[in-house]
Amino acid sequence: MSEPLNIVIAVIAPSLLNTNGDSENARVLARRADWAGANATVVDVESAADLPEYVDAVIIGSGSDSALTPARDLLLSIQEPLRVWATAGVPILAVGTGWELISWGVERAIGGVVDGLGILPGRGVPRAERVSGDLVLSSRFGRIVGFENHARDYVGAEGSPLGRVVSGSGNGRDSSQEGVVMGDVIGTHLHGPVLAKNPVLADHLLTTIFERRGQVYARGERAASVDDYAQAARTQILESLGLDVD
Repeated sequence: MSEPLNIVIAVIAPSLLNTNGDSENARVLARRADWAGANATVVDVESAADLPEYVDAVIIGSGSDSALTPARDLLLSIQEPLRVWATAGVPILAVGTGWELISWGVERAIGGVVDGLGILPGRGVPRAERVSGDLVLSSRFGRIVGFENHARDYVGAEGSPLGRVVSGSGNGRDSSQEGVVMGDVIGTHLHGPVLAKNPVLADHLLTTIFERRGQVYARGERAASVDDYAQAARTQILESLGLDVD
């Protein structure tokens, strides 16, 4: 019998980038990995010294505008390994502010620009009014649901979108798109945390993680029962919006 797979998931700056609970996407991945028979460890990275030597996935959450500069400075301090991992196919999920900070950057409504890392194409630009509410996408993973809460649109997203907007704003500017995907790097406005509400997306990331380590991911029995709760939440959102339930 083979030894259990040891998986390391790095969550970047959870003290700065977790205002919508998006850092908890790391815990979702870890728990589902555990249920699949692996040993998963979540490492909080608050400085370059905290960064593990090896990671299987990276989670970057969202934060307030007051956290833009300190969060960007932390990301800059780990820019080289982030770029290496992105190129090597390590799954990276970045939400909201975290997504904007690994893009070309953020244009601020008060003036000035916070430069990003340039890992993903596009940038955040101010919109006239904040958008807040349920966001539903059609995607290659089926329906994806979550909550958007942002005062910036996202322009220049030259990669593939995460999905097409069925209800909500998404990237804005009448693009009808939400998020951007390049390789195994995903940027999105979706809060929730998105992986808790959309197990199929979590399992997609875990499939990639396991395959990179030469193993096959199979959803654990415990995950199957928990996913019923996610489906109930999804159904409630879709019905409230007058959309067909998937």
